[in-house]
Amino acid sequence: MQFFRRFVLLRTRPGPRPALAGARRVLSPRGALTLHEVDGAIVFALRAALAMGLVAVPITLAGHPGLAVHAMLGSFTTTFGRNLPYARRARVLAVVAVAMTALVGCGAALAVWARPGAGGAGVAVVIAATALVAGGAKFVCDAARLSGLGAVLLLFSFAVAANNETTRADVLPYTAFAAVAAVGATLAWLLGVSGRLVHPDRPERLAVATALRKLAELLDASGDVPQGTRHRTTVAVLHAYQCLGVAPPADTARTDPGRDAVFVRLTDLSWTLLIGSARHSPADPAATALLLRRQARLLTDRRLRDPLLLTELSSQGGGTVRRPATTTAVQDGPAARRATELLRGRIGGREHIAVLAVPALRMALGTGVAGGVAALLHLERGYWAAITAAAVLHSVNLRTTAQRAAQRTLGTVVGLLLAFAALAAHLAPVALALLIVVLEFLLEYVVARNYALGVVFLTPMALLLSDLAAPAPPGELVLDRVLGSVVGIAVALLCALLVVHDRAAVRVERALAACLAAVERTERALTGLDEPPPAFVQVQLALAVVELREADDAAAGELWPAGIDPPLLAATEERAYLLLARFHGGGN
Repeated sequence: MQFFRRFVLLRTRPGPRPALAGARRVLSPRGALTLHEVDGAIVFALRAALAMGLVAVPITLAGHPGLAVHAMLGSFTTTFGRNLPYARRARVLAVVAVAMTALVGCGAALAVWARPGAGGAGVAVVIAATALVAGGAKFVCDAARLSGLGAVLLLFSFAVAANNETTRADVLPYTAFAAVAAVGATLAWLLGVSGRLVHPDRPERLAVATALRKLAELLDASGDVPQGTRHRTTVAVLHAYQCLGVAPPADTARTDPGRDAVFVRLTDLSWTLLIGSARHSPADPAATALLLRRQARLLTDRRLRDPLLLTELSSQGGGTVRRPATTTAVQDGPAARRATELLRGRIGGREHIAVLAVPALRMALGTGVAGGVAALLHLERGYWAAITAAAVLHSVNLRTTAQRAAQRTLGTVVGLLLAFAALAAHLAPVALALLIVVLEFLLEYVVARNYALGVVFLTPMALLLSDLAAPAPPGELVLDRVLGSVVGIAVALLCALLVVHDRAAVRVERALAACLAAVERTERALTGLDEPPPAFVQVQLALAVVELREADDAAAGELWPAGIDPPLLAATEERAYLLLARFHGGGN
């Protein structure tokens, strides 16, 4: 069987496409301006602004704007863990807080030792260190599935600290930079988990609401549903189960009554409708989708302390979620625990190290080259070119890199206009700090909707941070930003084109082989010919089909995509979803 699979993969690999056609396909900025729906954005943005302002503004009032800047760098910790349950968010933010503080401290120490402002070898040392931090941060954030600005903010904190004008006499004062960064990061951690005191189930509510909305989109596309739509719905439903700490489908009869039981019941209903739609849609898909959206609005309404379950929505699943007796019997057994542990691990499977290493290599190389070009051009703030390159390369593949480049260009143009107006006003340091806090609020509010909108506010915030630390003429700051952006974007695109991600195709082959194996295992389990029991098998199959779609989408965005026949992938996905439907009495 393994030989047959390999033979199919080799036989279905098409010949290489012309480079020009492949470049046109992946370098198109199509989709760069798409807006995404985000729940809880206002609360998240307010928390980020408070984390920055509560420390930085008092320090600025005390007459130490340079220290305030580094406190703001530490406060970027709150950006991480947007969609995580509070228990996991506390752990993630703690690690990020330590990393952010360490990067600010190491950057300040490197600035004192290398003195990049004096030129010479010190500049090369700082550029090389910045590139290493960029690659390492990208690799770790990808491995931990930390979305958002992620590695770019870690790099930004290090680069700002490492490019300060210092002398060896500044060693003691610069230790304060790490201290105030630690204070900012600690406050960000406290604010990040403080919501548990007010709305302890807020992350779970948002996760379930997202799953319901994605399912409504799936039902709206009744008929020939695009695989991408079904994939996004599956990921959302699995993420809801992951937040609730149970495996699909949970046994609501065994779940303690209360708000968690409502969330589990809704997620079970989403799971049933999701996999049931592989065979047939509900009798009235439009009406069901409307009910799903109404329920999602109820979950996201902060005025409702207790979750409400629409009785009409409950009837869509027959009042209860249907499952075979064999599934219910093992909900509390070892197989169910294995399924939950698998779900808590990673949606999408464990990727090979080489798959994560290539994007990290691209980011490290792009950051280093951009910084080197900026140094050769004698740009005053050359690290802006390095950060721009890193931001563009903080992507999944070449296609998303091109989209990031378009978003960065458009956002920077508008952001520079805002920055020039603010700098030309020659605001006092305290007013400048308050304006930066406002920009941080706006950045966190819009960046999840579209990265270009985020850059509109990120650009002036970066310039104002620089001006707060070391005042300079507005024209000089804007010109440096323009030149740095041009260099960074050009270098990033070039590196993404030259560093071929050949492991992306290998990932698709492995994902297809794993999905085929999961399909066979599921068929044996359903016919009673093999173990483990269905409670574990169906989770394994769902994760395998999710990984297959993610791997194929990632490879399709490279210059040379995986050469696997698309009908084979589509047929494998369809068979997987049909098998999942059989767990709920869908027939043969």
